[in-house]
Amino acid sequence: MENDRFLHRVRLRHLQCFVTVAQEQNLGKAAERLNLSQPAVSKTLVELEHMVGAALLRRGRFGARLTLEGEHFLVHALSVLDALDGAARAVGKGGGASQETVIVGALPTVAPDILPLALTLFRQQYPQVRVEVQVAANTALLEKLKAGESDVAVGRMADPQMMVGLSFELLYVEPLIAVVRAGHPLLEGGLSLPQLITCPLVVSPPGTVPRHNTENYLAARGLKLPGNCLETLSVSVARLVVLQSDAVWFASAGAVRDDISRGLLARLPLAFEGTEEPVGLLHRSDAVLSPPAQALMKILRGASRRAANE
Repeated sequence: MENDRFLHRVRLRHLQCFVTVAQEQNLGKAAERLNLSQPAVSKTLVELEHMVGAALLRRGRFGARLTLEGEHFLVHALSVLDALDGAARAVGKGGGASQETVIVGALPTVAPDILPLALTLFRQQYPQVRVEVQVAANTALLEKLKAGESDVAVGRMADPQMMVGLSFELLYVEPLIAVVRAGHPLLEGGLSLPQLITCPLVVSPPGTVPRHNTENYLAARGLKLPGNCLETLSVSVARLVVLQSDAVWFASAGAVRDDISRGLLARLPLAFEGTEEPVGLLHRSDAVLSPPAQALMKILRGASRRAANE
């Protein structure tokens, strides 16, 4: 059987090499990380693809990207390496387990909304567990999850190919809103969209869901974003600019929830129906999450319900 031949020929180095290249998306960087030469990495990948009978990676000037077959293979390769890692920890030196780590990814608009409360509650339950927070755009979050570089993420659904090997659990829907500092002239009444877009605007970068929703919202009303917008993924930068000026920020509601409740920012009276986007918990479908990672997911569910009710 072909499957039997594969199982007898494949070696751990093939899987480690493939996963590293998938994570780095670059043969040179993967070679450096593996302490191998780039030709050795390339040779190992060719051997693996020959055994599998399919191209797992596309090599090009922009690096190495997974094919659809590579996406599916990565899911199982990670499972094997995770299982071996778990076995090694279970029989570690002195019989004790190494310090556990939970890596959680989050969208920039979500991180300041539900993560602080969730991480505080998590620390009370697991004071000895190391926690790493990765804040990134949705595509990067999904890639890190699929490559085994994070345990769980709070993000959005994506195209079916991007969701291969991932599970999504809805937490809440998040609308787009427009906010300004307290005391902004636009809060005095008589607000019009043509007047609004003459103000300095703060928006998310192209390719993000908030930017897409902002452009569609304006286009449906015969308007478009001016060319002099401040574009940033950084919630902290956008927040300080808006607090210190007359800028208008088209933001996801979660990013500004706390500042609105404190009276630092105010929501402009505009209807943004149809801009709601689902936000949920993501993890690898086949991954066996550690008890701390499962606990963090449970806490995130509770924190999201609390935020949605405020």
